[in-house]
Amino acid sequence: MRIKIEIDPGLEEEFLTIHCKELTPDILKLQNMIEKESKASGMFVFYKGDSEYYLNIDSILFFETQDNKVLAHTRDDMFETKYKLYELEKILPQAFVRISKSSIVNTKKIYSINRNLTASSLIEFKGTHKQIFVSRAYYKILKEKMERE
Repeated sequence: MRIKIEIDPGLEEEFLTIHCKELTPDILKLQNMIEKESKASGMFVFYKGDSEYYLNIDSILFFETQDNKVLAHTRDDMFETKYKLYELEKILPQAFVRISKSSIVNTKKIYSINRNLTASSLIEFKGTHKQIFVSRAYYKILKEKMERE
């Protein structure tokens, strides 16, 4: 497969064309990956009380469920989202990974993981007091994801 990038300053919107001999599973996978990244790389709407906040998804450390709500944690704050965790898994960039039945973490923001062999391991983030646990069942998936990035 060859990749060719043409820059056209006259375009008002980014446009991507894939030229292929036939539609293969690899091409479909590439299309889905590009669509997912482009949709999720912008602003999301979050809520706090009666106010709406428009935040870049990269500012989110993790999502967690609490009292039938899905909360998004930034370094200094916490917001509510209207999405369910399973919906977020489909639309978030690849840097986000499920770490328990009730949490999704942004792997780009992880500073350390304090491993516990008999229980959940503790994830810490740089520049904040916030922490979250990765369950034993999801630890291997998270570790593999962290090593690939």
